[in-house]
Amino acid sequence: MKTIVKNSLAVILGLLIGSSVNMGIINISGSIITPPNGADVTTMEGLKATIHLFQPIHFIFPFLAHALGTFIGAIIATLIATSHKIKFALLIGLFFLIGGITSVFMLPSPIWFIILDLFGAYVPMAWMGWKLASFTTKNIKH
Repeated sequence: MKTIVKNSLAVILGLLIGSSVNMGIINISGSIITPPNGADVTTMEGLKATIHLFQPIHFIFPFLAHALGTFIGAIIATLIATSHKIKFALLIGLFFLIGGITSVFMLPSPIWFIILDLFGAYVPMAWMGWKLASFTTKNIKH
């Protein structure tokens, strides 16, 4: 398979699988940490209207979703890409960061969460995904 095709596939699958991980975690979060009484988490409008009811514990799963989705997506991209692996892993982080920035404008959140999320969940996790996948594949080959 040509390098450009494999590298393109690396990014596409990294984004798709990373997004699936993200949504899977978000979907199960309410059954593990129940939303506050009176909070409507079924629509964006409901979230906007009731976000003030959320306590710090309610932000654990959104952060984990963003961080682990990016991490897994970067691992996938690193494992599939044939060259420039760190660039593709960080590209996954950049795409997810753009999504996180967009989310900040769509859904007002506490400033502490915005800072933690934007600076901790995307690019650092993409780098860590690249590092883990690179370390793993290097040790498997030897």
